[in-house]
Amino acid sequence: MTELTVGAESMVTVAIDNAIATITLNRPEKRNALSMAMVTELQAAFSELPATVKAVILTGAGNHFSAGLDLSELKESSSGENIEGSMLWYEAFRRIQFGRAPVIAVLHGAVVGGGLELASALHVRIAEESAYFGLPEGQRGIFLGGGGSVRITKLIGFSRVAEMMLTGHVVDAKEAHQIGLAHYVVKPGEGMKKARELAEKVASNLPLSNFAILNALPLIAEQPMTHGLFTESLMAAITQDAPEAKERVNAFLEKRANKVVPD
Repeated sequence: MTELTVGAESMVTVAIDNAIATITLNRPEKRNALSMAMVTELQAAFSELPATVKAVILTGAGNHFSAGLDLSELKESSSGENIEGSMLWYEAFRRIQFGRAPVIAVLHGAVVGGGLELASALHVRIAEESAYFGLPEGQRGIFLGGGGSVRITKLIGFSRVAEMMLTGHVVDAKEAHQIGLAHYVVKPGEGMKKARELAEKVASNLPLSNFAILNALPLIAEQPMTHGLFTESLMAAITQDAPEAKERVNAFLEKRANKVVPD
């Protein structure tokens, strides 16, 4: 396993084991609150992953995934600086969501505010039973600023987002799974094991298929039906024409590949 860091006193650590990278938010004394410097390090961590990495696991050090925006940075900031800050978050999360490698989140403890905005940009979300989800911006007198009004709304609908922001409703792991914030719920301490299992499956996919899933699928979801169907046909043609894809199809037809069975 290769251990990497981003920065001298890194708030983000990277460990690479063959085709899987584990990126860790490393500010446990602040419950992994996301400062501008930390978001910059996070962007750098994803941007600098070697081409050999085919899947990423993202988690938080300590007892929490992330308690959200580091509010201490808001005390003296101007409106213009706040807009620039949002733009920094947007670019960092865009690189994660529409990057080359699918990202699996291990969520535990607080997944709150900006932490939930980050989680919503990830592709597969595993919640340990300790995880809790909240959008306290209404109680703080502020508003979502890291893309959550778009991404979280797409996951659970604007009505649920509005209710969480207005009332401070905290969602536990079970409810998060029911409403679509989490794909899996596991016992405390078992998130990394489940993430590794899923990451190995994801990393075994052909890179072009993963690229299409990460980049074409969200685009299709935004398009009118006729545009979306045409985009789908193009991606289907491109992926199916790859020699590696033809070999996998032949392997299935020749009974050299496993059939789909229930988990």
